[in-house]
Amino acid sequence: QVQLVESGGGLVQAGGSLRLSCAASRSVASINVMAWYRQAPGKQRESVADITNTGRTNYADSVKGRFTISTDNSKNTVYLQMNSLKPEDTAVYYCSGSYFSGYTYWGQGTQVTVSS
Repeated sequence: QVQLVESGGGLVQAGGSLRLSCAASRSVASINVMAWYRQAPGKQRESVADITNTGRTNYADSVKGRFTISTDNSKNTVYLQMNSLKPEDTAVYYCSGSYFSGYTYWGQGTQVTVSS
C-alpha cells in the first residue's frame, strides 16, 4: 500500500508558475513509475508527465518545455514544476505511483486554476 498526498495547487494568472508536490508514504525510488495526471471539467483524465525510478522522463506534448517532473528521494517526494501556465492547464492534478506488476496508487488531487 502506498499513500500519496498532493499539495501546491492554487489560483495563478496566465504566465505564472506553480510547483506541485506529491509526498509518498514509502521511498519513491522503490516505485517503478511516478506520474502526474490531470482532469479538467468534462474531460477525461490525461497523463501530464512521468518519471521512472531510473530517471527517465516523459511529457505530454501540451506541456513540453513548460513543465518539469523531478523527485527528491530523501523526502520521498515527486514534484511538478509548472511554468508559463495557460488557462487550458486548469484542472485537478493527480499524482500516481505505479509498479510494473500492475498496481497503481493515486493521490486525492489538487486543484490548479489559471486565470486569463
